Amino acid sequence: MVGQQMLTEIEDQPRALRATLARLEGVEAEVSRLAAGRRHVLFVARGSSDNAALYARYLVESRAGIQAAMAAPSVATHYGARVDLSDTLVVSISQSGRTEEIVATQQWARECGAATAAVTNAAGSPLADDADLALVTEAGPELAVPATKSYTTQLAALAVLASGLMADPTGLQRDLARVPDEVERLVGALRDSGELAAAVLMLAGARDHTIVSGRGLLLGTAMEVALKLEETCLSPVRSSSYADLRHGPISVVDSDMLAVLVAAQDGPLDDAMVGLALDLRRRGARVLGIGGTAAFAQACERTLPGPDLPEQVAPIAAIVPAQIAIHGLALGLGLDPDAPRGLAKVTQTDPHSDDATAGSRDSKENP
Repeated sequence: MVGQQMLTEIEDQPRALRATLARLEGVEAEVSRLAAGRRHVLFVARGSSDNAALYARYLVESRAGIQAAMAAPSVATHYGARVDLSDTLVVSISQSGRTEEIVATQQWARECGAATAAVTNAAGSPLADDADLALVTEAGPELAVPATKSYTTQLAALAVLASGLMADPTGLQRDLARVPDEVERLVGALRDSGELAAAVLMLAGARDHTIVSGRGLLLGTAMEVALKLEETCLSPVRSSSYADLRHGPISVVDSDMLAVLVAAQDGPLDDAMVGLALDLRRRGARVLGIGGTAAFAQACERTLPGPDLPEQVAPIAAIVPAQIAIHGLALGLGLDPDAPRGLAKVTQTDPHSDDATAGSRDSKENP
């Protein structure tokens, strides 16, 4: 059956999350020891893993109070720069653990003095074996090209890592334990729901004029929604943070555009997302919300229900409504969401390179 594999993997996420959290129980102490005396965290990733890293960056900075940043792997693999990373924990993320570019960048980071941690779905992979500490997820084999359960388990593992960097991780750990049940509830609630059908119709009506936006801890989710729309439904999508959208691109918004906004049910950015939804509608755009508060839902034309979770862990579950809607959209367009046109599970970043600088879009990898 066309598209069945992606749907099966979406529905497998509660199990995968429970298994991942069980496997990583107690690893926080190892993270804390590894990061002792280091003042910075640097994330190395590509594709969907890069969106996971964006969530982790916000989580580490806002909850652990440690400066974090996103690495540019080409600085290592192509420019061969030497950077002092002696006070840095470098976290490399690759679901297969075999992305050559990410493996090479992790090796470079160690040579530059960093402590290294790997988040991967493959124990015994080069990335896991070469890291000082490996946080191995339990997504299991992922056969559909679009990353679903491998992505959410990465987010969970990164939340565990962040808790190991916090002075008091009790609240984050408590909230994280609720995530698998909430994902299970969302999958059941959205299956064949009226909200889902309406969202799919909105997405289908604006395939070439879609913008996706979010802010703060939900920004990575917004970027992942855009990536999934592009790779699964072959739709050109513009993605932008709330702040970047406000700084210019909002001028192109008109009645031909659909805006997909991702929000949490709490946190300091609630009012800003409500204001953005209202502004976009005043400019003529149709607005589809995912998650958010009651006021946010009222400001949007339609809203897919999000998780009943605090902002710090909401991104792990907030992608699930989008995954389900995008799966439905692909089927409605006569596309196969399991195997989008022109994509494979592994895509070389530099297809003509035969050395260690060749990498891949990590959203396509199979462990």
